[in-house]
Amino acid sequence: MTSPHPTVSRPDNGQRLPSPLIALLPLAFLVGMLFLTIHTFGGDALSGGSQVALLATSALCVFMGMAFYRVSWQEYENAIVKNVAGVATAIIILLIIGALSGTWMVSGVVPTLIYYGMQIIHPDYFLATTCIICALVSLMTGSSWTTIATIGIALMGIGKAQGFADGWIAGAIISGAYFGDKISPLSDTTVLASSTTRTPLFRHIQYMMITTIPSLLLALALFTILGLTHESDAARQSTEIASALAGKFHITPWLLLVPVATGVLIARKVPPIITLFASTMMACVAALIFQPDLLHEIAGGEGLFKGSMMTIYGSTALQTDNAMLTELVATRGMAGMLSTVWLIFCAMCFGGTMTAGGMVESITSLFVRFMKSRVSMVSSTVASGLMLNLVTADQYISIILTGNMFSKIYEKNGYESRLLSRTTEDAVTVTSPLIPWNTCGMTQATILNVATLTYLPYCFFNIISPLMTIFIAAIGFKIYKRPAQEKEQQEKS
Repeated sequence: MTSPHPTVSRPDNGQRLPSPLIALLPLAFLVGMLFLTIHTFGGDALSGGSQVALLATSALCVFMGMAFYRVSWQEYENAIVKNVAGVATAIIILLIIGALSGTWMVSGVVPTLIYYGMQIIHPDYFLATTCIICALVSLMTGSSWTTIATIGIALMGIGKAQGFADGWIAGAIISGAYFGDKISPLSDTTVLASSTTRTPLFRHIQYMMITTIPSLLLALALFTILGLTHESDAARQSTEIASALAGKFHITPWLLLVPVATGVLIARKVPPIITLFASTMMACVAALIFQPDLLHEIAGGEGLFKGSMMTIYGSTALQTDNAMLTELVATRGMAGMLSTVWLIFCAMCFGGTMTAGGMVESITSLFVRFMKSRVSMVSSTVASGLMLNLVTADQYISIILTGNMFSKIYEKNGYESRLLSRTTEDAVTVTSPLIPWNTCGMTQATILNVATLTYLPYCFFNIISPLMTIFIAAIGFKIYKRPAQEKEQQEKS
């Protein structure tokens, strides 16, 4: 039976693929569903509506593949299972981050950081300083998630106390965190991009500096301008917040031992799950020592053990003398992460069905057709990486697919592999938190309690990076072709 839809041949096994136009239909359907969901449910869209939209789109992919392209259900099931297995560690980390955010808040760690931070960081330079702090922490840890879940939460509180909008603060935090994540030798995405393209790690990092440093400098300039033009009664607000913090929490420098110990574990390269869990337990001990009254309040007077457990797994609402602070110190614990976990599972189903049905491969082939020059080659790589982030909902899958798909093209045109590895990171790693249904976008929105589309316009580093890599390709700065002899030798081998 011949399919009524236009197809292209799969080059490896002859199985037919949907045409790029047909392959884009599920993505268009998803965007439409998400638009209606967000318009209908507003801020509650992540509580179930977005998940249904992803599953409905997955069902459409399965129907199209099985009805017209003879893709078996087993292929879809295998792809979904593989995707879900690939994010198992991320889900565990996400749940522990929920516990950590609750214990760091109730124990007084975050309130102490906010209390002292408001006295140190000047409001005019808060956004730029926030970006730099997160960049340094992420550079040392190699993890944007850990950076945002720890120091990012404290900076969020300081920014709110100084009168900054949520989107501005989150944009500065994410910009800095993904700068470090992108160029740190400890970062899994950095290692993955270099290994996928067979580029030596430090050669890859050095080459990224050409696009990454200018992108960060431009972002810092924009954050500085925003900070200097920001008008609020920061001094009065900071005084009120500080007074309310001191009245509700036992503020002491001893609580800073928890983030210091966490930093030591990170510096010693202890696995993230162990580090975050140990940090959560240390915060629990600190809560028992310094905030027993708060644990009694959370438990309704039924004991410290119950209060500690509720802080880890459930939501807490502590009443303070300041309405803004009351909202700030409210936590959701592990249970607050379940909607995001649900969303990740649904996103992995969508990515799996798009991959198994050949739609991802068909869409990316569309970009390959436009590679007629150096600029079009890099631009196509950027567009393809962004598209893969949209359709697979996972940065790791997108990095692997982008690297594998374009490696032969870059070799054929005589360009060094480091150009591909850099472009892949500029296109995939930094744009992943800008997509609401991507694992990174969902996670950062949940941790910071700021919707992805709210902080997106202020993630200057993440927006500038892919544009910068295209600009550098256009002027040809430090872009070299391999010698003809080396190229011929590699093609023969």
